[in-house]
Amino acid sequence: MSEGKMAKGTHQYQQDPRNDSILININGELFARSEAKISVFDSGFILGDGVWEGIRLHKGQLAFIDQHMQRLFDGAKALDMDIGLSKNELVSRIYQTCKANDMHDGVHIRLMVTRGIKATPYQDPRVTISPATIVIIAEHKQALGLAEGDGVSLFTSHVRRGYPDVQDPKLNTHSKLNCIFACIQAAKAGADESLMLDPHGFVATCNSTHFFIVRDGEVWTSSGDFCLDGITRRNVINVCKANDIPVFEKNFSLSEVYAADEAFITGTFAGLTPVAVIDGRKIGTGSQTTTKHLEQLYVARIEAEHAKQKA
Repeated sequence: MSEGKMAKGTHQYQQDPRNDSILININGELFARSEAKISVFDSGFILGDGVWEGIRLHKGQLAFIDQHMQRLFDGAKALDMDIGLSKNELVSRIYQTCKANDMHDGVHIRLMVTRGIKATPYQDPRVTISPATIVIIAEHKQALGLAEGDGVSLFTSHVRRGYPDVQDPKLNTHSKLNCIFACIQAAKAGADESLMLDPHGFVATCNSTHFFIVRDGEVWTSSGDFCLDGITRRNVINVCKANDIPVFEKNFSLSEVYAADEAFITGTFAGLTPVAVIDGRKIGTGSQTTTKHLEQLYVARIEAEHAKQKA
């Protein structure tokens, strides 16, 4: 997608020339961006067989890193994949990568772990002949943000979030084809991101972020049965509980979404982002009062986590 046609969603970022010369960590070794490569026999390339995390470096600290590591290792365990490092060793490697790039703040990190290199292009894990492939890409990335009163637009996709006995939507795996289909459909409809439903027709999540609405002072998000338990999503829910803001993980329909007072999406990169339009319908009056308040509380939670890590 060209820069002129880039969606204004949560992953639009300020171009930073420093990213042209970043060092990328592959299995503990640093490579220049132009020299960073993996094998064409890698499980991630051949099959999408791997798990990943998106992590923020905030004022020298990895935000909510314990939660990210828990989710990563839980996913690897479910896939019967040996990462080959402990949580602490992997966190240390991430910090080493940031240090090598002289990075301290405003950094987004993509941590990717695949099963490793195959003897031949085939799905059976038993033909894997190497340890896991661990790639760490740290980039200087700041979200562009939105103008006051603005918000992103969503389009509801026909692609559903599936049952866990087909492909468990709670796993943060490299296999994201259903989300990509939904993203394409939203882009073709002129929207920034796709809203996805669960197999029963209730709202589940977005293709790359999590979805919330505000109705009569209450904050609603999906039951969580058909979406990844996002780190930012969970922290927003916890922020609501800690500040006596009614919050519910529940089933709700598109009709209830269209009549909401506010809507917003959450993600590691941009935090909370207001939603202005869904399926051509304007959401609320555009005041975004609750969304702004929750964003302030979420930032405060990051700062508190930062202080705890430094202590």
